[in-house]
Amino acid sequence: MVSDNGTGTPLGDYLRARRELIRPEDVGLPAAGRRRVPGLRREELALLAGISADYYLRLEQGRDRRPSAQVLDALARALRLDEDATAHLHRLAVPDRPRRRSRPRRPEHVPEGVRQLITTWPHTPAFVQGRLLDVLAANPLAQALSPLFTPGTNMIRALFLDPDSGAAHGRWEASTEGSVAALRALVGPDVDDPALVELVGELSVRSERFRRLWARHDVRPKRSGISTITNPQVGPLELRHEKLPIPDADRQILVIYHAEPGTPSAERLALLASLAVDPAEPGQSTARGSVPTGRTRG
Repeated sequence: MVSDNGTGTPLGDYLRARRELIRPEDVGLPAAGRRRVPGLRREELALLAGISADYYLRLEQGRDRRPSAQVLDALARALRLDEDATAHLHRLAVPDRPRRRSRPRRPEHVPEGVRQLITTWPHTPAFVQGRLLDVLAANPLAQALSPLFTPGTNMIRALFLDPDSGAAHGRWEASTEGSVAALRALVGPDVDDPALVELVGELSVRSERFRRLWARHDVRPKRSGISTITNPQVGPLELRHEKLPIPDADRQILVIYHAEPGTPSAERLALLASLAVDPAEPGQSTARGSVPTGRTRG
């Protein structure tokens, strides 16, 4: 298995990236003296993890690919990894599996039952997200809610290269950082996926911010929560989003938005649903009126 930069292993790349993000003073080590590299030195991380510097060097250089779970946990503690990042570290250490790399991965297909299901929800925005954050299917209300949810859109590409498409979601810096970390979580050790290599290559060339974020190796799955989306037709909506993995589909996730009943956001979502079903003619107002557009909150 190749690494992100074509050298070593994904495990070694991850250890190196996370090591360089830890300041010596953060872990009780003196920061005095000239340091040739950012973050911790290899021998300092090895000391913190309770392993030999030579053994750690072999891990980082890809010369030892079978560390024990105890060693990985010790490294995770030394690197101050959270639960998600620790799980990712363990996945990267799984021995290489045979893989036919010459064949491109087959196109992603949404299960027909799921596709039919979301079309029966005229009042609930819903879409299916693929393993590389592509929108594979979406119902009309999801597409009316945000251009990011249009089928065929790669959400991470749109966020970085077409800021207008993600402007309604606000907090661009937080959104881009979270999306890169979510992509890392989705692909795991599968960094030689040709589609991923192409996407990362394109974004690395065209976006300095993406290049810096990708090099950090942050891993953070996107989970259910609350977000505010400003829609040009009905204004800001504070919505809950649920992210449900689809069984028997390779890392596909069903994303559902809904509003708290009885809130202004619920009223605005209902209005948007009526507009999505029966949009007004260009230049005309709807019979039910409109809601002033507000600024997006975080």
